This record gives sequence, structure tokens and C-alpha cells, in this order.
Amino acid sequence: MNILIIGGSGFIGSHVADQLTLNNHKVTIFDKKESKWIKKNQKFFKGDILDNTKLDQAIKNQDVVYNFAGISDLNEAIKKPEETVNLNILSVVKILESCVKYKLKKFVFASTIYTDSKEGSYYRCSKQAAEIYIKEYNRRYKLKYSILKYGSVYGIRSNESNNIFRIIKKAINKKKLEYIGNLEAIREYINVVDAAKASVEMLKKEYDNKSIILTGSYKTKVADILNMIREIMDIKSKINFVNKKYEGHYIRTPYSFIRDDTIKYTPKTHIDLGKGLLELITSINDEIKYKKNNN
Repeated sequence: MNILIIGGSGFIGSHVADQLTLNNHKVTIFDKKESKWIKKNQKFFKGDILDNTKLDQAIKNQDVVYNFAGISDLNEAIKKPEETVNLNILSVVKILESCVKYKLKKFVFASTIYTDSKEGSYYRCSKQAAEIYIKEYNRRYKLKYSILKYGSVYGIRSNESNNIFRIIKKAINKKKLEYIGNLEAIREYINVVDAAKASVEMLKKEYDNKSIILTGSYKTKVADILNMIREIMDIKSKINFVNKKYEGHYIRTPYSFIRDDTIKYTPKTHIDLGKGLLELITSINDEIKYKKNNN
């Protein structure tokens, strides 16, 4: 199929592009800047998600659209509520309009498990609103959809908006580990490659008009993750825990209520957490060294 990935130059989007290409789909990446990881057999379309003309041009000859664009950092959303509305809600409506106009087969939307919780502040609000619009377009125009509610995704190609990335980068630069947050925090971490493979699975008919929770297989304390990072990096000093509740962040992976159209998808196979963390630490360390040597 011809598949457009809006926001395909980013963390999860670039990995989904890779997996779709491996599955013999014809992939076009739509973004403001070209992906550092774009493959020779992938196309790139430069555009803005608020530009109707560019969206029409990019979507016109596609079968499916994946949307990873917008604000994905909860803290950024809290600081920029108006921009969050534009990039996380208005842009989705514009994309949906183009999908209906050109009779696409399906729209796949990157959402968050925050939509099933009371936490998440403006970020949750924006994603909930987008989900409501998607379902209404399905009701009115029969546009099929899959809503992917990502949990705690980690892995290579992440950036400052990702908590595990920030922790590791700070540890490399300062030679010590620090965590600001609730010590009782529990997450179901999923490697980005596993999340991307699962995202491709959502093209199957059985996931039409469903919301799918994509998280890891095991519940893990953040403290245990930090100890793993400490051991891998051979940091001798103790972890500096600052017990503080971040505004809008959940303590445990939220399933306050799961709707009838929502299912939880757990990958049959997964990348070992220790292996995934080692790959990420190596990647961040290499990036820091490269920047130092080229400044």
C-alpha cells in the first residue's frame, strides 16, 4: 500500500517508517525537516501540518495515513496550551478532511494512555479531543481508523522530550544518576522497535475502528530501571532521588476505565529491557562524543 507518515522524521514515526518499508509498503514521510534516518526507497514530502494545500498534495495518492505529528511532550503542552490545541487538534481535523476528500482506506493516530486517566493536563485534553473527532469522522464518513495509545516508549532516536533519554544523557554528562519524581512510580516500558512493529500490525482488519493500548509486557518500578542504568554505566555513586510529583504525570500506568472499543496489545516477542537500555546508552554516548569532536 501507499502509506504517508505525518511526523515521520521523529522518534516513533521514523521507526514505524522502517517497519512499513520492511513489510513492502511504499512509504512517504511528511515533516518539516527530512528524517536523518530516511531510507533510499522512502520518499520525503516537506510540509506543515497546518497547511491545507500541502496536506492535500501529500495525502492525495495515499491509501493510509499515520499521524505522529504535534506536541508529544506533556511538560511542553502545559506551557503551551494554545499551540497544543493547534498542533494536536486542529491539525488532526485538517488531516481528516483530506483523508475523506481523497477517500483513504484508513487513518492511524498516535495517541497516549493518558487519555484513559485523570492525569496529563492539556496534553491529555488535546489527545482526547482528537480521538473524539476521529470517531465522529468514522461515524459520518465511514473513514476507518486505529487509535494507538502508546505507553512508556524508550529507545534509540529518542530526544529530550523522552524521560529515559533525559536521565541517561544527564548521567553521561554529570557521571551521576538523578531522578526527580515519585519513588513509587511504575511503568510498562516498551522498546520503540517493538512499538513500531505493533503499529504496523494495526493495519489488519481486526484493528479497524479500535483503540489499542501499546505498552510493555511487564510492570517495572522506575527505581529498578535506574539501578539497571547505573549498573550498565558502572556509576559508583548512589542514585540521587528527589521525591517530587510532576504536575500532570501519572504514578502507575493508567487503566482507570477501558472502553468497549479499546483493547490492550502486548507484543508476542520483545526486546529485552537491559539490551534496549544498553543500545540507548551507547547511542546517546556516541552522539555526545560526535558533537564534542565536531564543535
